[in-house]
Formats: sequence, structure tokens, C-alpha cells
Amino acid sequence: MKKPLLKKMLTAAACVAGIALAPQALANRDHIMVVGSSTVFPFSKVVAERFGRKTNFKAPKIEPTGTGGGFKEFCKGVGVSYPDISNASRRIKQSEFDDCQKNGVKDIVEVLIGYDGIVLANSIKAKPISLELKDVFLGLAKLVPNPDGTETLVENPYKTWKDVNPTLPATKIEVLGPPPTSGTRDAFVELAMEGGCKTFSWIKAIKKQDKKKFKALCHGIREDGAYVEAGENDNLIVRKLSENPRALGIFGFSFLDQNADKVHAAKIAGFEPTFESISDGDYVVSRPLYFYVKKEHAKVIPGIKEFLAEFTHDRAWGDEGYLTEKGLIPLSEEERKTVGSNVKNLAPLSL
Repeated sequence: MKKPLLKKMLTAAACVAGIALAPQALANRDHIMVVGSSTVFPFSKVVAERFGRKTNFKAPKIEPTGTGGGFKEFCKGVGVSYPDISNASRRIKQSEFDDCQKNGVKDIVEVLIGYDGIVLANSIKAKPISLELKDVFLGLAKLVPNPDGTETLVENPYKTWKDVNPTLPATKIEVLGPPPTSGTRDAFVELAMEGGCKTFSWIKAIKKQDKKKFKALCHGIREDGAYVEAGENDNLIVRKLSENPRALGIFGFSFLDQNADKVHAAKIAGFEPTFESISDGDYVVSRPLYFYVKKEHAKVIPGIKEFLAEFTHDRAWGDEGYLTEKGLIPLSEEERKTVGSNVKNLAPLSL
């Protein structure tokens, strides 16, 4: 039997059985495979580039598939055909974790790397806007409270931001944002949309009665063209905002930081997204960033342990680390110590 065919059969058999693969089966690949969040991608990329230059290992290959897409690939199995690491702009969901377990990806190491803000921004050719969470919800929700004041819901009737709030400009509601597979989208609907939804006490009360109904209402984004799915590429959204100064875009703080010559951010609930306001918790639309590692792969794929050591070194993720230059909001010293210890010991996640 030819060796390549035998290797495929061994890998498939091991994955189906949900057992550990022999080291020689995994070690056949000489580089690290990373998938997942487009928001974490720039941070992962700069670490990979430095890692490749300063070690004898090949630089990891990183594909920005989006958080959901990354977990889908990551959780398919163990072996050279599957990614070693999945970047994520939100924590892994129970359903994704269960999917991993079902497919033999048993021991997963969770690495919290820092924090990020989700911004609503527009072109510097236009004036910046200031929004409350209630404005965000009313502008983008599929169903909204009836404008007549009754405790009923209607299809979103608002065409301009002035329709939403008389103090806002009479600009057409047009927001470019990520698709449902994006962790940025997940975090945005949870923090911004749900935050605005809860300002209506009668809707907030629904959560106690029917959590599914509450989530569907508060997380549902309108589909009439006011919200435009612009893909997983945040740089593309930035470029489209330059071409359309009337529109707003949703993306991570790091992309705002890197494109300050093209776009500026809206204030949300009275605060601009800045390094300080996100660190202090004043900017309400902020979230943690992660990546996840297969412990089985870390034992045998060349360079994984060393890559993890570089990512979690103070020169990278510390207060003065090179990742802060890319817009990462660092963890506290105590958080870094805890996460660093888990990484060093390859402590598996338990949900």
C-alpha cells in the first residue's frame, strides 16, 4: 500500500474513533495552521511574522475565515488536515465546544489575549455622529417598538437617523457590517443591539418569560437594505466607507486605530472608543479576544509551543508590547499571569 494512502487511512480512523493520533502522523506537517477571526488576524499575523524571523520554524499560515467559520474547520477533527489554532473575537459557544468533542477534538486550550472595542465609524469626509445604544437598536433592529407608544412591535419603519432621534442628522440609515458567521457581529448584537433593546422596560421583561423570544427580538437585524453585509474583511469595510461618506461601518477598534486617516468613530453612550475608554470599561461596546489550540497538536506540530510562548510574552501582549501598537487592549498583569500559566501547562478548557 502506498504511504500517502496509508497515512490518510490512519488519520481518518483515528479521528472517527476520537483517539489521539500517533505523533508521526501529525508531525508530517512542518508549519502551524491558523484559521478564524478577521479581528484577531492582524495580531496573530504580526506575532507569526516575528516568530518566523527569530526562530528556525516556518511562520504559521493564517487564514481569516471569521470566528464561526474558524470554529467549524477547527472542530472537524484531529490530524494534519485540520487547523491547529482558531482565532476568535468571542468565546467559544457550548454548541461549538460540543461539536469539537464529538469529532475527537477533546483537549482545547483557551487563550484570552486582550480586549477590543467594536466601533461604528464613518469617513473623515463626513461629520462624526454620536449615538445612544437605544439609537443603534432602533436604527438596525428588524422589529422595533411601535412609534405610537403602544407596547407592540412593528417592522422597522425608520429611514433616516433623524427618524430614530430628532437630534441626529437626516442621513439615510446605511450600515456596512459583518455577516452572521463573524464574532464581531455576535458581539455587536449582544452588546450594542441588546443594550439598546433593554432600554425598553417592557421588552426587557420578556427575557424573564421567554429568553429565546427576547434574543430573537433584540438580536434581529433588519433585512431591508439598511444593514449591508460586507463580508469578513474589515479593511474592505473601511475602503467602502471612503467611497460612501454617508454610510457607517462596524469593525474592531484595531482597524480604526490603523485607519485614522480614513475614518473616525461615533461616540456611543457618550464615549469615543479609545485605548483608555476600552481599558477602563467606559466604552460599553467592548469584548475579549481569544484563540484556541488543540493540545494534541501542540505536542507534535513543530513550533506550536514556541509560538504560544511568543504570543504570551510581555514583549508581545504586555502593556508596552508590540501588539498594543496594532490596537490590542492588554489584559491586566494578573490576567496575563493566569492565562500564561494555563498556556504553559496546556491546561484544557472545560465548559
